[in-house]
Amino acid sequence: MTIGERIAAEALALVGTPFRLRGRDATTGLDCVGLAMLAVARAGGCAVEPPSYGLRGMTQVQAEGFLLRAGLVPVARAEPGDVVLVESGPMQLHLMVRVEGGHVHAHASLGRVVLMPLPSPWPVLGVWRVGED
Repeated sequence: MTIGERIAAEALALVGTPFRLRGRDATTGLDCVGLAMLAVARAGGCAVEPPSYGLRGMTQVQAEGFLLRAGLVPVARAEPGDVVLVESGPMQLHLMVRVEGGHVHAHASLGRVVLMPLPSPWPVLGVWRVGED
């Protein structure tokens, strides 16, 4: 099993987890960054937390810098286990984890982590992958 497949499986296992802004623990809640970090870490990847961030108001360039510093690399096409950067609203960026047939993401309005079928309802700004060792 590749690391991408493991990340996708870990993200799917987190569906139903409560949403919590800046959440990093599945028992107390996750936001989109926490979801991506936890899925990567549980799959055996290195999940580097940004010292501070705010996806609302962050530019795409700033978000891409954060993803690079977290050890992810940009790729042209999404595969299961990739982290997808989208613009979910005006001046609001969001991370999702690509799984077979959809995306797992922390949905603030629904108050939990959900599985959303393809295609993304939001413009995809980039796709990022954990490198294989």
